[in-house]
Amino acid sequence: MNESIQHKKLSKLIVLIILSVGGFFMVLPFIWMLLSSVKTDMEILQIPPTVWPKSFTLDNFINLFTQMDFLIYLKNTIIIVLFSFIGLFLNAMAGYGFAKYKFKGKNSLFYLVLATMMIPGQVTMIPVYLMLNMAHLTNTLLGIALPGMVGAFGIFLFRQFMSTISDEIIEAARLDGCSEFYIFWKIILPVSRPVLAVQGILTFIAGWNSFIWPLIIANDQKYYTLSVGLALLKGQHASNYALQMAGSAFMVVPIVIVFLALQKYILQGFNVSGMK
Repeated sequence: MNESIQHKKLSKLIVLIILSVGGFFMVLPFIWMLLSSVKTDMEILQIPPTVWPKSFTLDNFINLFTQMDFLIYLKNTIIIVLFSFIGLFLNAMAGYGFAKYKFKGKNSLFYLVLATMMIPGQVTMIPVYLMLNMAHLTNTLLGIALPGMVGAFGIFLFRQFMSTISDEIIEAARLDGCSEFYIFWKIILPVSRPVLAVQGILTFIAGWNSFIWPLIIANDQKYYTLSVGLALLKGQHASNYALQMAGSAFMVVPIVIVFLALQKYILQGFNVSGMK
């Protein structure tokens, strides 16, 4: 018995060591990027390289907003993220409709929505661009944000979660005289907090990292997002590695912070069912 317990402890210790070493090598590039962002360009290029900065400097981050238009890129990215969060509630409303309302062709329409998940986004870019061009929405922030507001995956996730919510709760609210929007806003959404958190994280990451579509739809640099601005930075300052590291850190750190703050909701959102 003692040998079996010791064997299990040894196995756990070996697994822990392997995971710790693997985790360290996974975060090592990220740590190197953060440390390099507060170094001077001369220190980054020196041989042998230094791990810890000899003198911390924030000049690289300051230059992002003085030499580059990162303040404009940040504003555009925040606007797109806000539009994406509006789309989050539209997805929730569509998911609620598919889950709790009965109407002709509901299943066929839902399968059609799911079928759009099979189509790569690159296939629909040209048709969407042509439609936005006819609506005079190209080279606008609205044209950048509009196509990504509603998505089949979000509708599917909300529908699957909301279908587990008890119908008796909704019927009781209707008997009390509550309107349909009141039921959705005051009853359904609070119950759906786990899946809202998951979709909120995914929505923020998608909006923050948006690159291909803003690059296609925007002809003017004043409509570029942070991802496009970072690619522009690498092209214009290819030899300034410190500035590139600062731009990359500015892009990545907010996502890491949001993920670490809300990571507990990810598994909870995929596993927790609604009220029975």
